Amino acid sequence: MKHLDPAARDWLEAQGFAIADEAPWLEALTHGSFNGTGAEAADYQRLEFLGDRVLGLSVASWLFRATGAPEGKLSQRLNALVSGTTCARIARTIGLPAHIRLGKQARDDGGTDSDKILGDVMEALIGACFVQHGFDTARDIIYRLWADELEGDEGKSKHPKSALQEWAAGNRRAIPAYEVVGRSGPDHAARFTVRVSIRNVGEAEATANSKGEAERLAAKAFLEQYG
Repeated sequence: MKHLDPAARDWLEAQGFAIADEAPWLEALTHGSFNGTGAEAADYQRLEFLGDRVLGLSVASWLFRATGAPEGKLSQRLNALVSGTTCARIARTIGLPAHIRLGKQARDDGGTDSDKILGDVMEALIGACFVQHGFDTARDIIYRLWADELEGDEGKSKHPKSALQEWAAGNRRAIPAYEVVGRSGPDHAARFTVRVSIRNVGEAEATANSKGEAERLAAKAFLEQYG
C-alpha cells in the first residue's frame, strides 16, 4: 500500500486536515493521469463529487444564517463562492499545486496551474475530510479556508453576463452573442478564447481555463469598453 509523501502529509495537517487513514487523502490528491495500480489507481473524481456537495451545503447554510437576502441574491453569491474559479484561487493560496499527483505529461502541460484541476482537487480534499471526520469538521474547515471569500464581496455584484444582457436591453441593442474563437492545450489544461459581440456596438475577447470563465471575462471587458 502506498503512503502519502511526508511533505504532503505535513502540508495537509498544517491546513487543518487531521489524517487518520491516509487512503482518502492519497486518492484526493491523485489526478487520473497518474499511472499506478491498486490503491494508486483511484483518482480524485469520486471524492470531488462528494466534496462539491459538502461545500455547497456548508456555504448555503452560512449565507442563509448570515444574511436576510432574497433567494436570487443567495443563489448568486452561492454560485460565485463554490465556483471552480474560487476553489482554484483558494487552492493556490494554501499551496495545493505542489502536492497534486499528476502524470508527467499532465504536469508538463501545466496541470498544476489548471483552474479545473485545482478546483476539483480542492473539492476532493473536502470530500476526504467528510469521509474521515464527518460533516461538522469539514464544514468548519471550509468556513476557515473560505473566510475571506465569505466576508468579502465575491458574488455580491451582478454577474457580468447578466449585467451585459441588461445593458443591451436597456439600450435597445441586440442580445449579446458569445463565440469560442480559440482553444489550446490538452483537455485537462485547456484554454478557451471567447468573443462576445453586440451588433452595431462592438466586440471584446477574453481567455481563461474554462468556457464559462472566458465568457464572464469577455462580458466584463465589453462593459468596460462600451458600457
